[in-house]
Amino acid sequence: MPALGTLAFLWGIVYGGTESTENPAYPRRLAYADPPYPGQAARYAPGAEVDHAALVNKLRGFDGWALSTSSSALRDVWNLCPEARCAAWLKTYAVNGWSRVRWSWEPVLFVTDRRGIAPGERSSVWDGLVCSPSCARGSWSEISSKGGGSKPYEFVRWMLALLDYQPGDELTDLFPGSGNVSRFAAVERLELL
Repeated sequence: MPALGTLAFLWGIVYGGTESTENPAYPRRLAYADPPYPGQAARYAPGAEVDHAALVNKLRGFDGWALSTSSSALRDVWNLCPEARCAAWLKTYAVNGWSRVRWSWEPVLFVTDRRGIAPGERSSVWDGLVCSPSCARGSWSEISSKGGGSKPYEFVRWMLALLDYQPGDELTDLFPGSGNVSRFAAVERLELL
């Protein structure tokens, strides 16, 4: 498993290079962050709150990035990065939590250095995704004890598409957690051809 989810080496090993002859902007450095959401770190080890302002500043050092957060924290996190767009992951299964209203969607803030499309092309990436989470069903304590919150393959494919991930680009998973993003991104990279 590459350190911190950096996957550029796979492209070179499997396909013989990381440079694109079509666009000199490759490879780009991309990042994904799925930290404990503000006010929720106590549910995870080590339990320290993430400094989201520092995290956003770190993400700004990449060519493109995506940041998952909660709907209840969206306003505060988005205010830290007003340049970001907001996409939505609607989960077909919602956790049984402490609230009468189930938390069924997750905002994904993203920034990419790619703006617009070529003349005659149509946009093929939606700013919303509907799919099931890849965690077991049950209460929050049951799910979190099983490493809940793991992103499913469909989510990773969509997140990479939001960032216009291209073969040769590097992806760094800043909060690897279960390692699913890195594993699925490796598979996704191979399927892009």
